[in-house]
Formats: sequence, C-alpha cells, structure tokens
Amino acid sequence: MKLYITTLGEFDMSINGQSVMQDVSRSYKLFKLLQYFLTFKNKKLLPETIIDNLWQEQESSDPKNMIRGQIFRLRQILKNILPNEEYLNITFNNGYYILEVGSDVVIDSDEMEKLIQKGNDLMLENREAAIKAYREAVSLYKGGYLWENTYEVWLVPVRSFYKRLYIKTIENIISLYSEKDDNETIVSLCEEAISIEPYEEKLHIFMIESLLKLGKIKNALNHFEFMQVAFEKEMGITTTSAMREIQRRIQNYSTEKTDIDIRELDKKLEEKEKSGPLLCDAEYFRFLYNSHKRMRKEGQNPDYIILITLKDADDEQELGVWNKLTTFVLDTTLRKGDVYTFWNDSQVLVMLSDVKEEGIQAIQNRVRKKYEDLEKSNLKIKIKSRQIEKGTSLI
Repeated sequence: MKLYITTLGEFDMSINGQSVMQDVSRSYKLFKLLQYFLTFKNKKLLPETIIDNLWQEQESSDPKNMIRGQIFRLRQILKNILPNEEYLNITFNNGYYILEVGSDVVIDSDEMEKLIQKGNDLMLENREAAIKAYREAVSLYKGGYLWENTYEVWLVPVRSFYKRLYIKTIENIISLYSEKDDNETIVSLCEEAISIEPYEEKLHIFMIESLLKLGKIKNALNHFEFMQVAFEKEMGITTTSAMREIQRRIQNYSTEKTDIDIRELDKKLEEKEKSGPLLCDAEYFRFLYNSHKRMRKEGQNPDYIILITLKDADDEQELGVWNKLTTFVLDTTLRKGDVYTFWNDSQVLVMLSDVKEEGIQAIQNRVRKKYEDLEKSNLKIKIKSRQIEKGTSLI
C-alpha cells in the first residue's frame, strides 16, 4: 500500500483514499514538526536548526531536551496512525535528526516536479505528451505549499519555489495551446489557475489576451475591471505597466481592422536594426519557425533546431546566472538571422537557417566552448540538435 502525502494546499496523509489523520488529535507543534521534517526529508538536521526555525520565540532551560520530547511524541503518533514503520522513520545519528522516507511514500510536490521535468523533456519531440505531463503536474497544485502555516518564515522560500514552478508550467501549457490557437482552453485553464492564485497578474493577462483573440472584447474588459478592483482592494495596487498595456490593447482591439493611412505604415512596422541573433518569446519563436518552414525553398542548405538544457539546476540564483550567461553566449556566437528563445527556466531553443551539413557540429562546438571559456559557476549543459523538415512540428 502506498502512503500519499499532500503538501500543495491542505496537508493530509492517506492510504487507499482514506485519511490516516482523521482520528488524530492534532497538536499544532507536533504537526508543524512533522511538516518541517517532510519539507527537508532525507536531510541531516541539527537540533539547533530545528529549534531556531520552529520555536525560536519559546523559552526553555533545556531546548535540546524539549525537542527530544517533541520528537518522541511525534514518533508515537506516526506509529499509531501508520501501519508500516518503513513509511516514515525519524532517526538520530551523529548529532543529526533525519526523516527517512520509504519507497512506498508518494508526496505530491515531488510528483509535480517529476511531471514538469517529464514535460520539459518531451516538449521538443512530442507536443501532446508534453501537454499531458504538464497538465497532470498543475492538477496536483491545490494551493500554496502547506498554506495552513501562513506565517512560518522557514516556509517562505519553499512556498515561493512551488508557486513559481506552477505559474511557469501554466505559461508553458498556454504557449503550447497558443500554437493550436486554442483560446477557449486557455481561458478555461486560466480560470482554474486564478481560483488558486488569484493575485498572480500573469494569469489575468493571459486570460484577457485569449478573450480578445476570441473576439470577446466585453468579457475582456469586464475581467480587466474585476482584476483592477481586486488588486487595489487586496494589495493596494492601482495599476502596473502590464495592466496599462493590456488596457491599451482592449481599447484598441475593436478598431484594429479599421482603415489606416498608408503613410503611417512605415512608422508602425519599422523596428531598429539588430546586428546579432534575435531573442524572442516562445510564442513568436513558434510563429517564426512555422513561417520559415512554409517559405523554405528546395536546394537550400538544411535548417536546424538546437535544444540547450541546463542540468541539475538547484536554485533561483543558479538559474539567474544561467539566463545571463546563455544570453551573452548566444548573442556573441550566433549569426544575424538566427533566432532563440528561453522555453522555460532551464531550456533554450535555437533556430539556425541555411547551415551546411558539417556546420551544425561546428556551431554546437563553438557554443559549448564559449560556455567553457566563461563558465565560473560549474553549470552543466546538454546540447541536442535536429534537422528541420517539412513534416515535423516544433514540439
């Protein structure tokens, strides 16, 4: 039997669909201790660290003895509610406490991460499978990580991590559905996500954009006004640059297709000259990719798409370094006319046009060498390439 532990939203532990915590008299201190151990499962924890994070304000003449007593009581509770001691086992070794999690334990936050990684790995080769994995992942997110513990400082970075992961995955799904121009599904997806994270601005913007594409201008305006009121009431935010931009789009959308003076076209369509490759968002990258395939002529040298993946990224600081480093590497390595986009936090897509057969490996080697010359933070990357053919899709 599997023990299922939910941490994304309301905390619970269940076997065969039945909660094992229903008949337990919940001690706030003990369950906070259990949640702390689960958050840092299989890691060595000093008693002093546990005390500082959980009971810093509580005075005790013998804090180590106090935590020993709390852990003894927690062990007894786990022994009473779990039929198998191998599910969760708290050990003490060489001055450290460790919560050992058995192989028959399934934790929703871990499953969410695995499914997102699966979606990332599939996105270049199997679009539908990537969507399926991403949607399974976001379905596990029922709310903020251990949201019942609203004011616990130690939870802030963990909760922020899973929220960011959730929002980014929603963005990936929206990007995939945008390729199919499936705006109805995007609206539905955004409605679900907004019910969980109501003050995430991006979700509201995505929803309004899709409503506009569906021609539902009144609905888009109503939702914008709802968002404005909610943000001002709950967060004191009256407007942001993104809100001003989407408001401008709503106002202009109904007159987009009216007559325009031919003399105004140059000003509207002109963009500044760029000497290096083009960095764009995923949706525009997809548009360029498909347009390029349609316009491609027989007899030209092959075109390629390259996937650059950051391996084993652990924290936001490392991802920030990767982002800046990759932008510099590609801007100084690729040619004018090449295009690239950050597909997600740890993967970049590059489109190369008119490349000689022996040239793709040379380009990959040049990119890799540039990383090695500049690398100072031991980031590990993987580079894969594939020739673009008429019958293939982007992902």
